[in-house]
Amino acid sequence: MANQLKDQEAILHKLNIPALNPMQEEALESFDKNDGTIILSATGTGKTLAFALPLINSLDVNCKEIQALILVPSRELAIQIEQVIRSMGSGYKVNAVYGGRSMSKDKIELKHLPAILIGTPGRIADHFSNNRFSREFIKTLILDEFDKSLEVGFEYDMKGIINQLSGLNKRILTSATQGVEIPEFVGLKNPNKINYLGTYVSKLTIKTVISPSKNKYNTLLHLLNYIGQDQGIIFCNLKDSIHGLSAFLESKNIKHGCFNGGMEQKDRERSLIKFRNGTNQLLIATDLAARGIDVPEMKFIIHFELPMFKEEFIHRNGRTARVAAKGTAFVIKWKDEALPAFIRNAEEQDISKQAVRKPVFWKTVFVSGGRKDKISKGDIAGLFLKQGGLTRDQLGVIELKQDCAFVAVPVTIADDLVEKLNNSRLKKKKVRITVIE
Repeated sequence: MANQLKDQEAILHKLNIPALNPMQEEALESFDKNDGTIILSATGTGKTLAFALPLINSLDVNCKEIQALILVPSRELAIQIEQVIRSMGSGYKVNAVYGGRSMSKDKIELKHLPAILIGTPGRIADHFSNNRFSREFIKTLILDEFDKSLEVGFEYDMKGIINQLSGLNKRILTSATQGVEIPEFVGLKNPNKINYLGTYVSKLTIKTVISPSKNKYNTLLHLLNYIGQDQGIIFCNLKDSIHGLSAFLESKNIKHGCFNGGMEQKDRERSLIKFRNGTNQLLIATDLAARGIDVPEMKFIIHFELPMFKEEFIHRNGRTARVAAKGTAFVIKWKDEALPAFIRNAEEQDISKQAVRKPVFWKTVFVSGGRKDKISKGDIAGLFLKQGGLTRDQLGVIELKQDCAFVAVPVTIADDLVEKLNNSRLKKKKVRITVIE
């Protein structure tokens, strides 16, 4: 027990978290005492850490097989959980597998089996049906965002996966919404429910912005000019709406990225990278971005199109005003449009006062080397600072992936920097360095 506490302190220190919150403390205790746990807590309250800490404590260091399976409804959530668990530095191998990337990548990573496997239902079902690893040693099952992963579209794969896990002795389900019926095949018997949904006092403000026209483009433009430089997400219901809105913002020279299920996985990831590092201040997205994506704390989100259901309204709003921070959800509505019953107490926002939007400062540069080449963030920083001649203030966010990296640098010097550094050596590898448009 003393060792566990010591390890926990080291992990929290690595994550720069001073202490666990009450929900996380309760989850830690529940994992030890109960076979099944349901964690209900608002977006941004640390549910990943709530299940990851006790999970790591439960792993057998001598076992070389997969011991825990985390099932998630989206690729982005799989990637995010993988990054969080890796950053905990426990020493246990963790891998995420998901549709949209080549199966050959999965096979390479699974040659050396992880202790923790994260995946989307379709991809995990594929691995199971091809017997790529043993299921016998999987003792813990976690369903993150279970309200989504247990929906009808996933049911066939989920049932097939769970029915093959004969050695399970722990089940954890998490969600930011409640009232979802849990199917019998999940195998939850008398779970301990940890419900913190009503305990966090949200600092979210909901404002309506009235559009005089059914076409809301110009109203959105005025709203963006009213908001100024802050980063935020603009939510649409359909990918076609995103295409039209993107073309409009492009015509106004407003830098933005897009994010929807119709995009290639690589393009979705790059869109998030450019949003995280400040190259793009806006992300136009479907409800896919309402859950499980790793993006910075933001001061606002915009409902350009009204959500169909209360749950999606809650999840969209959960991208801002996380934990103790303040945030605003702007609802753009045509003057003759009725708001759904679940949008209440939303005051009208006067957006007549316009701010000046400054040009974006950052540009994203691609580096063709990553972790598998033994390249670290420090190696990349050294290259850009020493050979590139950047100052510390000119070196933005560095994101290191398995086979590549992305670096934010000032727009004004990006092209010259690439010309200077392209085909440089990092460790033993000659790397291509290019600007990402």
